[in-house]
Amino acid sequence: MAERSRPVDWLTAFIRLSREMKPREKTVVLLDEISWMAHDDPSFAATLKIAWDNHLKKHDRLILVVCGSVSAWIKENIIESGAFYGRRSLDVIVPELPLHECAKFWGKAADRIAARDIIDVLSVTGGVPRYLEEINPLMSAQENIRKMCFLPKSPLRVDFDEMFSDVITRQPKFSSKVLRSLVDGAKSVSEIAAALDVKKGGNITNAVVQLQEAGMIAPDSGKNPETGVDIRERRYRLSDNYSRFYLKYIEPDKDVIDAKAFVFNGLDQFSGWNPVMGLQFENLVVNNYRCLLKLLHMEGAMIKSAAPYLRRGSASGGRRGCQIDLLIQTKMSMCVVEIKRQAHIGREVIDEVREKCKALPKPRSMSLHTALVYEGDIAPSIEADGFFDAIIPFSRLLWN
Repeated sequence: MAERSRPVDWLTAFIRLSREMKPREKTVVLLDEISWMAHDDPSFAATLKIAWDNHLKKHDRLILVVCGSVSAWIKENIIESGAFYGRRSLDVIVPELPLHECAKFWGKAADRIAARDIIDVLSVTGGVPRYLEEINPLMSAQENIRKMCFLPKSPLRVDFDEMFSDVITRQPKFSSKVLRSLVDGAKSVSEIAAALDVKKGGNITNAVVQLQEAGMIAPDSGKNPETGVDIRERRYRLSDNYSRFYLKYIEPDKDVIDAKAFVFNGLDQFSGWNPVMGLQFENLVVNNYRCLLKLLHMEGAMIKSAAPYLRRGSASGGRRGCQIDLLIQTKMSMCVVEIKRQAHIGREVIDEVREKCKALPKPRSMSLHTALVYEGDIAPSIEADGFFDAIIPFSRLLWN
């Protein structure tokens, strides 16, 4: 019979758990948000090892899953700890859901929902299942966003502060500053240091690594299209759409929101929303570039690199600069992907991408293709021109 008294410590709890397992019965034990379990007990990881070695591992059909949203703690105390050497069977980093899985959160209503409304919600939440669970398919995108973000104690009003408690990283305040420096666009470590007016060094490097492991930022670590080697100066972009939306539009008014005095009249009320929406939309496409490969007839190709690309021009004008939203490279070809979300996309997009292609350095043996991924109304002349090898509405990524 199970003991009902509260265990005095974690080791006692694990021993009781072991006693409750039936011999030769397959059992899965999930320790979720383990960093919070260990928050007030610095000996938690050591206790877990003792419990595993002396009690839990005796159950030969037991699968013990340790997980949490604070990957830095798991990495330091489990993955990189010598105490757990040889005891792990699998390490998995769970990314955001792919776009076609996100669309399923609208249920049977998904076929009736405009892609624009789904994009608005994903531009705020990204593909995080916990946030998407809050969606009410019967409500408009604007109303869903209002209820998720702009009410006291609403999930997206409070989650950022909880993430940056003293358990997400060893230096939460500094990591938060690094994240803020990327709100308006990608930066290298040197540029982050300059933006924060600090010296380039270990603190920034550690913060970048931890934010990357937490899924908040991502390296634009593509290959140099001219040489095929890794780009020397790696840039980092804020890849978590929720974090950017929170920092730009929730945090400045959080006191007003908590006082129930904030009036939400739609996304258009926010200053600079269209440029921010452009960054959020690019994030959705870049984070889900694999969904594009079939539509680009690259599904079976060996992808060497898929990332935004920046080439700085020279001060003397001898070298042309270009910025490409997504550059997909294989052994024999490259594809320049332009990502646009505008009410109306005119023929000028062809001229923009043509200039980027001219400035893009590449070996003569490489084929160059072009693609446009868009949301909005496009001019009929764009397709008629034949410049783009593929023209892909965003809706095809949602229901691919």
